[in-house]
Amino acid sequence: MAKELQEDTCYVALTHDHLDSTSMIDRVRSPKAGAIVLFAGTTRDNFAGKPVKELQYTSYEPRALQTMLAICKSVLEKHGLTSIAMIHRLGVVPIGEESILITVSSPHRQAAWRAGEEALEECKAKVEVWKKEEFGGKEGGVWRANRDGAEGVRIDDGRKENEPAAGPHGPILRPTRPGERGHGPVVHLNSTERPVT
Repeated sequence: MAKELQEDTCYVALTHDHLDSTSMIDRVRSPKAGAIVLFAGTTRDNFAGKPVKELQYTSYEPRALQTMLAICKSVLEKHGLTSIAMIHRLGVVPIGEESILITVSSPHRQAAWRAGEEALEECKAKVEVWKKEEFGGKEGGVWRANRDGAEGVRIDDGRKENEPAAGPHGPILRPTRPGERGHGPVVHLNSTERPVT
């Protein structure tokens, strides 16, 4: 079952289920729209020359949904869209299956094209979603922020020593940057301590 938020003509969701492009297109369909653009991000079979077995996604769901909604509202306003919808799949996403769908509708196609690309780039840069590229065999897997070219942390099969520390909402990928968008631990100070600047 999807966890979702909707505000006016912006819809966002996170789900462990298969993604349905037809239902996402229907969410943005409008008699005011002359164009609907759908972006479908799929799991490819390789990364940096290594064969990929599957991807696994995790997120800090409450914050990820809020970030996705903020992105959609901003893109909607900036490009004069009729509607926008974004859904991201969590859990295991096999090769060839969709991990994200973004649909936008607008009176004209140029705005829809630009808005769809901007929404995707903003999602990859800001949304609190992490992915593990599972290479299989002796290669193991790599956890990384869901950003193109983001540095990952290698995980060897069955060995915990190289695995990123587990936070309450996913792996802590950059422990030297506490509090960074869910990547590090929350630091609690008592009333006599001051943060180091």
